[in-house]
Amino acid sequence: MKPVARGFIILLACIAIVAMTGWGALAIYYSNLPREDVRRILAVACAIFGAAVLVWYLFSAKPTRPLLVFFAAFLLLVAWWSTIPPKQDRDWAPEYARLPYATINGDLVTIHNIRNFDYRTETDFTPRYYDKTFDLRQLDSVDVIASYWMGDAIAHIFLSFGFSGKDFIAISIETRRQRHQSYSTIAGFFKQYELFYVVADERDLIRLRTHYRKDPPEDVYIYRTRAPADNARRIFLDYIREINSLAEKPEFYNALTTNCTTSILTHTRVNQTDLPLSWKVLLSGYVPQYLYERYAIDTSLPFEELKRRCHINAAAKASDDAADFSQRIRTGLPIPSKLPTR
Repeated sequence: MKPVARGFIILLACIAIVAMTGWGALAIYYSNLPREDVRRILAVACAIFGAAVLVWYLFSAKPTRPLLVFFAAFLLLVAWWSTIPPKQDRDWAPEYARLPYATINGDLVTIHNIRNFDYRTETDFTPRYYDKTFDLRQLDSVDVIASYWMGDAIAHIFLSFGFSGKDFIAISIETRRQRHQSYSTIAGFFKQYELFYVVADERDLIRLRTHYRKDPPEDVYIYRTRAPADNARRIFLDYIREINSLAEKPEFYNALTTNCTTSILTHTRVNQTDLPLSWKVLLSGYVPQYLYERYAIDTSLPFEELKRRCHINAAAKASDDAADFSQRIRTGLPIPSKLPTR
């Protein structure tokens, strides 16, 4: 083998060993083993094992032997890690304590446990839930809501479905956290959170972000989409299918593959006009710009002007807890023409 090719293969093997060792150490540390000190010791042991294999590989006369040992150990780790199950019976934070679910009777969908908390602060609230029946024949809009709190690249994205311009139901895909558990992006890769679909009144999900989250504050934007009614119906019913599935069988959230934006993209795939994966989906703050480039939202204005007009913090604060909150915050929003149904 030529020296350059051999050196390239050695480099790739070293990178693989380092990356897989890092993943393994984190997977052990964020596993379901009960004691943190045990998890820390085993994670360090994993890192030491990976470093030892790397040295063995670089100085061994038979380099395939350390590679076989390492990959066998890694496969055993993955096999064990894959057995960690999601659960329904943890000590959940109050905002995630009750799972929504739906019953369907023809065109009528009744959603149970719609959240509409009475907030005093972000963490001080009185839980309130209600049930409501929605007529699929009246479903005529899908709005994309983007909430920013740390620059342009990161946003929380969720959808709101509108029925005849009167009733709106917002669905936010989030981590189902336990009581006193905070969110960590790294932990989000390692089965630390179950997946949760918050089905809520817009006075809950939007006002939580415009009124009560102050450290840091959040900026909220509503972008009205071009989705035709048939496409909106299919997406909505796919959401309902997943919501009912999670009520029966829990799943894990994953910060890369099953998060607020990639899951939305998955739901849109029930339509022929689904959107392809893009780096702007992975960097969620750029989702509105991506939708603009794909003509999924209004394009009659320059994007920066559209973004300015879609910012609804002031309107939300002025509307507060009004019964027609959803209508008030949409006053003046650009409404794109609908695409033809396919």
